[in-house]
Amino acid sequence: MCSQLLMWQNLGKASAAAKSSSHQLGAGQGRVGTDSTPLEEARPGGCCVGPSDSAPPPRPTGLLPPAPPASCLDLSWASLLRLSRMQGAWAPRDQGQSPGTMSTLGRSSVILLTYVLAAIELTCLFMQFSVMPYLSRELGLDSIAFGYLQTTFGVLQLLGGPVFGRFADQRGARAALTLSFLAALALYLLLAAASSPALPGVYLLFASRLPGALMHTLPAAQMVITDLSAPEERPAALGRLGLCFGVGVILGSLLGGTLVSAYGIQCPAILAALATLLGAVLSFTCIPASTKGAKTDSQTPLPGGPRASVFDLKAIASLLRLPDVPRIFLIKVASNFPTGLFMVMFSIISMDFFQLEAAQAGYLMSFFGLLQMVTQGLVIGQLSSHFSEEALLRASVLVFIVVGLAMAWMSSVFHFCLLVPGLVFSLCTLNVVTDSMLTKAVSTSDTGTMLGLCASVQPLLRTLGPTVGGLLYRSFGVPVFGHVQVAINALVLLVLWRTPMPQRKDKVR
Repeated sequence: MCSQLLMWQNLGKASAAAKSSSHQLGAGQGRVGTDSTPLEEARPGGCCVGPSDSAPPPRPTGLLPPAPPASCLDLSWASLLRLSRMQGAWAPRDQGQSPGTMSTLGRSSVILLTYVLAAIELTCLFMQFSVMPYLSRELGLDSIAFGYLQTTFGVLQLLGGPVFGRFADQRGARAALTLSFLAALALYLLLAAASSPALPGVYLLFASRLPGALMHTLPAAQMVITDLSAPEERPAALGRLGLCFGVGVILGSLLGGTLVSAYGIQCPAILAALATLLGAVLSFTCIPASTKGAKTDSQTPLPGGPRASVFDLKAIASLLRLPDVPRIFLIKVASNFPTGLFMVMFSIISMDFFQLEAAQAGYLMSFFGLLQMVTQGLVIGQLSSHFSEEALLRASVLVFIVVGLAMAWMSSVFHFCLLVPGLVFSLCTLNVVTDSMLTKAVSTSDTGTMLGLCASVQPLLRTLGPTVGGLLYRSFGVPVFGHVQVAINALVLLVLWRTPMPQRKDKVR
């Protein structure tokens, strides 16, 4: 409004100056030019009137000058329209979001806070992973019952991942992250209660797996990073989440093993509950309600129309039928399958095959997390700026084959430490590149659902891993995981060489 007032005042001043110059011109040429009968007068906006326009424009009264004629008004509003377009093009990226999207924090602050929240959740998660084998053994569970426990958690996360992703698309980042942290809080409270001798520990231990259906902080964080980053920056931005993953692995494994040895099994669960409560408060108070732009929120229902259901399985499954999505998704699942089997059984392998104590297993997982932090946070970002996503995908599968050959001959924890860098590089590169490809293959309003589908890959492996991995481990030993990895990734590499991947520059609109 202030800009319009200034415009009208400037137009009035231009009109008065034009009239004054018209009077001087008429006097110099021997023609009389009065206020009542001007011969030729300039009007604001570049419009002119001739002798046919006998009525002069009225003088300004009050604060506002008189409105110019319709022809001049058209030109003035056209200029304003051009000016508004220029201002919209020069506006910062945060100002292009829908109302309320960036009202709490700026774009860079939201991304930084998302990284912090992901690190908190992953730290608590790996504290829980480091405690679970020893808690189950203390409660009298054998390896088969422990496998059922892991399978229960995997099934719940497998079923909840796509639904949670659709919930994040429809309800926004704030609701998704808050819900995930509250579910984690319930899990760790039940886990702390299960470690109490006065309570039925086995039942509470299995009950603690139920909130896992809603624990999807990492996919929610990936959705925020995807929505707020440009397509060409996405592999590096998603790769930086590896720094959070590395921090979580290092701190979670170290804290889990150290606190168990010093204060008992209940201490890590209580500390994780307090940390997730802090994460829930930060998510609810500092994360914007939505990170999707107003122009891309295609799932917003029309006024009076039916609201899309979070549990619409047809809408979720329809994403897997989009062009190139089934192929990329199958490559992601197949290449992750052998390593997923090994990592699911790693707690048993570290105790039986490597003969490690809880603290030593924590140190090994910290080494694993440090390598993953460096790889995703630094290496992948540099490689993505020099090589295409297809080249990085082929390289990750090729390194998987080499690591599988080495794993088949592995006989000690020292040998495992030597092949961990290659394993971490392949695993991180495969997941980051396929996540980037899949989010580019869908619309902006469906990135959360697609990332939820991507996040269901690991729960799928945790569901099948204890049964399949346990059977393979008992029948053939540790080398069988290397053989399976070589066979599956050799087939994947053959498929990649025969049919190249299409290069996508942006999302499907």
